[in-house]
Amino acid sequence: MKPLKLICYLVGFVFLVSGLMKFIDLSMVSSFEQMGVPLSNYVYFFVALFEVMAGMLLIGRIFIHISIIPLVFIMLGALFFTKLPVLTGDGVFAFLFVSRLDITLLILLIYLWTQRKEKEAFT
Repeated sequence: MKPLKLICYLVGFVFLVSGLMKFIDLSMVSSFEQMGVPLSNYVYFFVALFEVMAGMLLIGRIFIHISIIPLVFIMLGALFFTKLPVLTGDGVFAFLFVSRLDITLLILLIYLWTQRKEKEAFT
């Protein structure tokens, strides 16, 4: 299996499961409110929807370049709203620890984005 295929499967799986969990466990809406996300109910629903849809597109390796864009913004939002307060409150090492998955996914998404012109690598 080609590495880009595997990365698509893994990243897609993470976002698919994350989005599905947001639909299953609606108690997470309150965490969006507590973080100060504007219009948290709507943002929560759209984040879950985009995670599920983009995760499925990545797993199916369809419209990869389009599905990466909202996921990058979701990861940047997650870092800004959930991890940045850790940086200001607990320091750099605590921030790096709690944001390790977010940073890894963001790097993998950027890597997939840079490889988007090489279509044969995804097939």
